[in-house]
Amino acid sequence: MTIYRANSSHIPGLIRLLYQVGDVPPRIRPDLFRSGAIKYTETDLEALLAEESSPVFVAEEGGSVLGYCFCQLREYRGSTVLTDRKEIYIDDLCVEEACRGQGIARALYGYVTGWAKEIGCTYVTLNVWQGNENAMRFYEKMGMLPRSITMETKL
Repeated sequence: MTIYRANSSHIPGLIRLLYQVGDVPPRIRPDLFRSGAIKYTETDLEALLAEESSPVFVAEEGGSVLGYCFCQLREYRGSTVLTDRKEIYIDDLCVEEACRGQGIARALYGYVTGWAKEIGCTYVTLNVWQGNENAMRFYEKMGMLPRSITMETKL
C-alpha cells in the first residue's frame, strides 16, 4: 500500500468512498443529513484536487483506492485573539468498508500528521459527530483530545 497526494485519476475511487462515508451522518442525525448524498461531486473534486491549500491523500494498492484523507490548511496570522499558527484540518477520512480494521486509517492519519509537521503545522484538528463512536475511539487512539464542543437545542 502506498499513500500519496490524490490526482484526477483517483476521482472514481474517491466518489465510491464518499458514498460509503456519506451513509454515516444520516444514520446518526437524519434530521440534519440526507441519505444517499455525497459531500463532493466530480466537478467539486476536480477543483479541490487543484487547490494547494486543500490536499487530498489516498491509500492505494494495486490501482485501487483503499482510503482517503481530505485536508485543509489553515493559517492564523495577526489575530487580536488567536495565536499565530498553521494547522491541518482533517475534513474527512474514510477507508473502504471491506478493508477496515487493517491499519489503513492509522497509516493515512500518520502520513498526514507527518506531512503536516514537515510543512510547519503545529496542530491537527477535525470534527467528529456525537454518536460516531467508532470515529471517536479511533481518534482517541491516535492521541487526539477534544478542543471544543458544539452544543445545540432543537426548537
